[in-house]
Amino acid sequence: MKARIVRIGNSRGVRIPKPLLEQAGLPDDVELHAEDGRIVIAAGRPPRTGWAEAARELHERGEDGLLETPPTRFDGEEWEWR
Repeated sequence: MKARIVRIGNSRGVRIPKPLLEQAGLPDDVELHAEDGRIVIAAGRPPRTGWAEAARELHERGEDGLLETPPTRFDGEEWEWR
């Protein structure tokens, strides 16, 4: 299916026919990225998708420790609240 790129304010856009959107099953929020000679429109992912799996992988590799090494003096002392 051919389409024309049109001006939309300071941007440019393409009108996507409703049947094409329904066939693709795209929601209202999508992600865009460019590849060589094309723009890809994909369903958006919920925030933090994949974080739990990434944390498990870090743990399995032993890379889930504190970033601050060596610990500061505040880590070994009891704090006194005034």
